[in-house]
Amino acid sequence: MKSAILAATALTAAVPAFAQTVPSVPATTPSAPVIAPATSAATSATPAAPAEALSMPTPPAHHRYRRPSPAELRVRAANRAATLEPASDGYLNAVQVYPWSDGTIYHVFTAPGAVTDIALQPGETLVAVAAGDTVRWVIGDTTSGSGDTKRTHILAKPFSAGLTTNVVITTDRRTYHLALTSTDHTAMAALSWTYPADQLIALKAAADQARAAAPVASGLQVDQLHFDYAITGDQPAWRPLRAFDDGRQTFIEFPASLDTGEAPPLFLVDAKGTASLVNYRVQGRYYVVDRLFDTAELRLGLKHQDVVRISRTGEPVSGRRGS
Repeated sequence: MKSAILAATALTAAVPAFAQTVPSVPATTPSAPVIAPATSAATSATPAAPAEALSMPTPPAHHRYRRPSPAELRVRAANRAATLEPASDGYLNAVQVYPWSDGTIYHVFTAPGAVTDIALQPGETLVAVAAGDTVRWVIGDTTSGSGDTKRTHILAKPFSAGLTTNVVITTDRRTYHLALTSTDHTAMAALSWTYPADQLIALKAAADQARAAAPVASGLQVDQLHFDYAITGDQPAWRPLRAFDDGRQTFIEFPASLDTGEAPPLFLVDAKGTASLVNYRVQGRYYVVDRLFDTAELRLGLKHQDVVRISRTGEPVSGRRGS
């Protein structure tokens, strides 16, 4: 009985001491324990970025406007001045025909879904084709005809409208410079060139052939020709082959190479040795002088002058008819 009383007394004394070590909890606090989230050192040091900021695109960089240099402006002006545009009077059916000139830029209009045919001169051999934009343009080549009439065609087609590029075409005869523009629907079906310089050369060659085939003079009779002339002096490439007259005119025959070099002027030499220019005309490879003479000289050059003398060896002029 005494032991039970002592145990109860000890338990009563211990309860106040235990109550002092446990903090009091307000009546409104829920009975479930509150667990705070764990925070790492990195997370607590750097705040998280808003979600909308992560999804926003980076703004584009703004380039500062640069004023073109005087040299750049000169290049632009030169290109504009050298560009030849399509002309209504230059069309042959649906083919725009440009006059070719070295250094000219030819403007070509194209459209997506249409092929523009760029036809070169018949007989002209293609060497290379280079385009500025080979990603958005299709540039190819083909041929038509055969032999002397064989013709190269450059075919151009854009992938979309609003594009520009340039094309350089080199051949065994010349170089073409083209500026290509693509539109929504308007395209040139084909274009080609005329060649004024070639036409002038062909006309000159035809005229030279006609003159060479034509007789030096009409109405000449063999029995009236006099070949009693001696040719002496230097030996230039243009040295005459012979001289003769028909009693009224004197003819000086030159080698065929006279047309390829500089022709010498003709001087008449009098009895005192004084030389004076005389009128004559060139007929093929002949000089035709509308008079007779005893002595004449062909002179060419300044510092090292070539002199060829033509002298009559027969009857003097005073004894000839028409002198």
